[in-house]
Amino acid sequence: MQISQDSVVTLNYTMFDEQGNIIDKNHDPIVYLHGDYDNILPAVEAALDGQEAGKTISVTMEAEDAFGEVDPSLVHEEDVGLFPPDLEVGMMFETRDPETGEAAQFRVTAIDAGLVTVDGNHPLAGMKLRFDAEILSVRTATEEEIAHGHVHGEHGHQHD
Repeated sequence: MQISQDSVVTLNYTMFDEQGNIIDKNHDPIVYLHGDYDNILPAVEAALDGQEAGKTISVTMEAEDAFGEVDPSLVHEEDVGLFPPDLEVGMMFETRDPETGEAAQFRVTAIDAGLVTVDGNHPLAGMKLRFDAEILSVRTATEEEIAHGHVHGEHGHQHD
């Protein structure tokens, strides 16, 4: 079966930086619903379209096609008193916009002189990346998976 709209795809992947260093690799196979559901990077989804189990792909993406360029407006300095006492560089925090209620994640990148620098950019923003994947299986999605926009079952989303 070829990967197409509303296919459930299971794959293993390795992601590399521009120098060829491994920056991410799955430990368990990932499973996603194919077809503009924002479940995988668009450039990777495009490369997987029409492929079948047993095939491999390699996609090199500029920053804007991967996790975006670094947006300086997402870097802020805040008073250290706004944070818990066990604060460390690398910690992640989620905030909500009081007007829209939209959630945003920030990573602590520096703590100095009573100020904490937080960065809302994705940690891989600004990086050229290569994504290599091996397609393990392809199946047709269920009506429920299509309605929900994600995969259910093993390695997928679980509903209570």
